[in-house]
Amino acid sequence: MKEGRRPQSVLFACAHNVVRSPMAEAIGRYYFGRSIFFGSAGVRPGEPDPFVAAALDEIGISLGKHRPQSFEDLEELEGLNFDLIITLAPQAHHKALDLTRTLAADVEYWPTPDPSLVSGNREQKLDAYRALRESLIDKITERLG
Repeated sequence: MKEGRRPQSVLFACAHNVVRSPMAEAIGRYYFGRSIFFGSAGVRPGEPDPFVAAALDEIGISLGKHRPQSFEDLEELEGLNFDLIITLAPQAHHKALDLTRTLAADVEYWPTPDPSLVSGNREQKLDAYRALRESLIDKITERLG
């Protein structure tokens, strides 16, 4: 894919497909869902995180029927036919680079902090998810807009 060209399909990937990548997928679908296909996966699937839905609900974006899945799960269900894989965690980046041996996909690494590691009360934790949400909105709309 030529630099700056808009992809037709984007896979967001992180460690467990419960925070960063599903949030990015939901945001991508919200802004570009009519023109770009989005998916998300993790190196290993984890357990859903209610703070993700809460942070997205605040601005009218839905996670839909998201279920955490691994790269392998996604490959079995839908195949890995993506023009661009955007990785949000180091483990996912290494996995995506391995996949490019057999896939013709571009890979971009967007180092993204994991808000689930933030401690404190509910509002302090939610603030970390809000910061992630706003950061992803900015990056996604700039890259794909």
